[in-house]
Amino acid sequence: MTESVPQHIPLILASASPRRQELLAQIGIVPDDICPAEIDETPEKDEEPRRLAGRLAVEKANAVAAQKTDAFILASDTVVALGRRILGKPADAKEAVKYLQMLSGRRHRVYSGLCLITPEGNVLNRVVMTVVSFKRLTPKDIEEYIASGEWQGKAGAYAIQGLAARFVKSLNGSYSNVVGLPLFETANMLEGSGYKGRTP
Repeated sequence: MTESVPQHIPLILASASPRRQELLAQIGIVPDDICPAEIDETPEKDEEPRRLAGRLAVEKANAVAAQKTDAFILASDTVVALGRRILGKPADAKEAVKYLQMLSGRRHRVYSGLCLITPEGNVLNRVVMTVVSFKRLTPKDIEEYIASGEWQGKAGAYAIQGLAARFVKSLNGSYSNVVGLPLFETANMLEGSGYKGRTP
């Protein structure tokens, strides 16, 4: 009697972020489907950055799980914070300049909420934090970075994996967390839940 091969259960990434897809590919994980969650990401009144990151990740996962069954649903949300102040995606270049001026010469925190819903409906979630320290930025540093356009669509107005890498004096915690998905925690969460990647 031949052994039956366990059926592959699909993994759905509840995010359209190409960075998150690239990070997953880095550790050999390729989602079976990409299904961005359409939710309101507005912070609640007096909501702390850590709580916001965790809440949005859970809401994204739940939104997709309501449409997709018999699958693993993975969602994440990244929040950049200076103290209790949340620095979201800048609306325009003027706001991006303001954010970079605020981050100049200071330490800030990057939180990523991570949520995995299993095919059985179990919900696993956690929040990962990284502390990032910026050098003191000159007006020329900021002007050149704004001109690059790299700040667009980025929380905190910068992408650590791009030109802004030269602004980072030190980093305490997960680098991939700052890019948009903490890989160590993601891999552990998937493995612990019984997810098996696709067989080539």
